[in-house]
Amino acid sequence: MGRTEPQYDAIVVGVGGMGSAALYHLAKRGSKVLGLEQYSIAHHNGSSHGISRIIRLAYHEDPAYVPLLKRAYELWRELEQETKQDLLCITGSIDTARGDLQGYNGFKKSLQSAQEHNLEHEILTGDEVNARFPGYSLPSDFMAVYQPEGGILASELCIAAHIKAAQSLGAHFHAPEKVEAWKVDDATGIVTIFTDQGQYTARKLVLTAGSWMPDIMPELQSAVVVERQVIGWFSVKHPDPDCCTPSGKFPVFLLQDETDYWYGFPQFGYNGLKIGKFHRGNNIVAHPKDLDRTVSLDDEQVGIRAYLKFACKATLCLVNCVTAKVHDYSQARKQVG
Repeated sequence: MGRTEPQYDAIVVGVGGMGSAALYHLAKRGSKVLGLEQYSIAHHNGSSHGISRIIRLAYHEDPAYVPLLKRAYELWRELEQETKQDLLCITGSIDTARGDLQGYNGFKKSLQSAQEHNLEHEILTGDEVNARFPGYSLPSDFMAVYQPEGGILASELCIAAHIKAAQSLGAHFHAPEKVEAWKVDDATGIVTIFTDQGQYTARKLVLTAGSWMPDIMPELQSAVVVERQVIGWFSVKHPDPDCCTPSGKFPVFLLQDETDYWYGFPQFGYNGLKIGKFHRGNNIVAHPKDLDRTVSLDDEQVGIRAYLKFACKATLCLVNCVTAKVHDYSQARKQVG
């Protein structure tokens, strides 16, 4: 008796920023693929919702990412052409800190990536940044890497574009549908996925569930760090009304001082500057369901106003979301390997 063929070549679980791209590129390569998302296409329970995310080439995290980022830019432009949508807005990017900042220095790390990969860039003093981009008010002893290809991705539009393009290539997409369990047949290698609405089989399983990964793969419970992230929009008051627009006058930024590390956007989609802060103190939670969804004045990004004092006044809106990271990627691989 011949073995039963699986329904799909691959199933993607979690169809946010990463999962929607996986769904599309698998379908583009000719795979029969299913995407399963426990919420809707645009929801606030993951890390990809909202109108904007920063994309940049001068990557302070590690120069090893730069080749991947170059390829990502190519793929975003290809997706724009295929879907006839504007998804990537180029603003330029600034990575800035005091030149003599001790310990981890994002300016120096970004400069390392730019130099190792021969990226077009300029090294600017704080005064030079302020003169060129009047929305900024950096101290004189700050140094900055300006990279002209940094910009903004319209995050929810990107997800929807990937899903629609994948469906046009024959991919299936189910939402809302929650994965409850899965197993692998030791003899055949076929994966069976059990959801709240049925079950499916596939040759391969792609897990892109972000902070919800431990629900699907409990081995990662100790490796995945779930963190509350608060984003604010702040009003702009400046003699030049275009000083904080994506027109080349306000690059996206990552700004580090002795105590905090901020990131921010020009006015894009909403009125006001969008600003967030990395690792805001005691905001780690055990599970995304434990996330405190309320916001208060304690969540305001007050400190950043010293660096954007002519362009960052009243708080217009505060929202929060969840982010996920792992303590150690190599250790996480061992836990599931």
